[in-house]
Amino acid sequence: MKHLLNPRVQDIQISGIRKFSNMVLQVPDAISLTIGQPDFATPAHIKQAGIAAIENNRTIYTPNAGLPELRKAACHFAKSKYQLDYDAATEVIVTNGASEALDIAMRTILTEGTEVILPGPIYPGYEPLIRLSGAEPVYVDTTGSGFKLNAQLLEEKITERTRCIILPYPSNPTGALLTKEELADIARVVGDKEIFILSDEIYSELIYGCEHVSIATFPKMREKTIVINGLSKSHSMTGWRIGFTFAPAYLTEQMLKVHQYNVTCASSVSQYAALEALENGPDDAMPMREQYLVRRDYVYDRLVAMGLEVEKPDGAFYIFPSIKPFGLGSFEFATKLLHQEKLAVVPGDAFSPLGEGYIRISYAYAMPQLEEAMDRLERFIHSLS
Repeated sequence: MKHLLNPRVQDIQISGIRKFSNMVLQVPDAISLTIGQPDFATPAHIKQAGIAAIENNRTIYTPNAGLPELRKAACHFAKSKYQLDYDAATEVIVTNGASEALDIAMRTILTEGTEVILPGPIYPGYEPLIRLSGAEPVYVDTTGSGFKLNAQLLEEKITERTRCIILPYPSNPTGALLTKEELADIARVVGDKEIFILSDEIYSELIYGCEHVSIATFPKMREKTIVINGLSKSHSMTGWRIGFTFAPAYLTEQMLKVHQYNVTCASSVSQYAALEALENGPDDAMPMREQYLVRRDYVYDRLVAMGLEVEKPDGAFYIFPSIKPFGLGSFEFATKLLHQEKLAVVPGDAFSPLGEGYIRISYAYAMPQLEEAMDRLERFIHSLS
């Protein structure tokens, strides 16, 4: 019966991130820097709100788009933090994490044969959603531009079939961030074109030394942009699965149909916890961000001292050094590193073919773990030399 299955599903590969993190389980005493998950506990006041929701029997369906008070809090958060102005009643959907937000957005705007432009290397979760919608991914090579999509690179890829451009900044896996000027240049290229922007801003609270700017704040961009955000990274709530879409009413109305028949609504318990996070913990990310900054600087300095070519990340909690001088493919490099030094990183080719020749290191781990990890990586590199 296997031949009857949807070929688009059969063609999808398991995420290279998960594939490699699963390999770590077979190596005793291995240090894993593979999963992009905060190592901080969800703040206590948020956990208590979740417990209270259970004890008060707030365990029934919510409106499909989410609790009205949570949508209002999300709008207030987006406006106060990023100058994004959305109507809570008609322009916000509470989703099961940012992943579902991406899914309903793509299933709403993509049709058979359309194209989606996305900068590579990039998080592997976008391409399967594009292909499941019948569209084609069109990668832009950003390895020569500091891992940043820019107006010139974008113009070279736009065709009459281009339906959407994905802006995943701050970036997983590189930590790259687009400045206000760089976003303005992109907005000028796209402003008069019938092309949607899918702006994945899930790491917007984890930025170092600069500010997060959303392309939806530029002239002509709000009406064509779907902003994706959530609480997984900012409030260390990965398992609570709360994300948001912010988009004009005409788009939100259609995305809500997909969301409704896909999941009905996000978890009610998680929504009440999210309400507490946004109302009483809007700056919960700040102490985490301070620790990530210390970790970023430590890992970056160690990599540079090892002689590796690497861009200093401006956001998120990833760093993406080049391993090209060693003459090994990224999977071979990571596999040898795992078995020889019991250190797990993610091969760069997990982030599209444009990631070949790199490895991704997550520094969302405590300093003692990072220190030992960098010692192991340094020993491995010396063994290759």
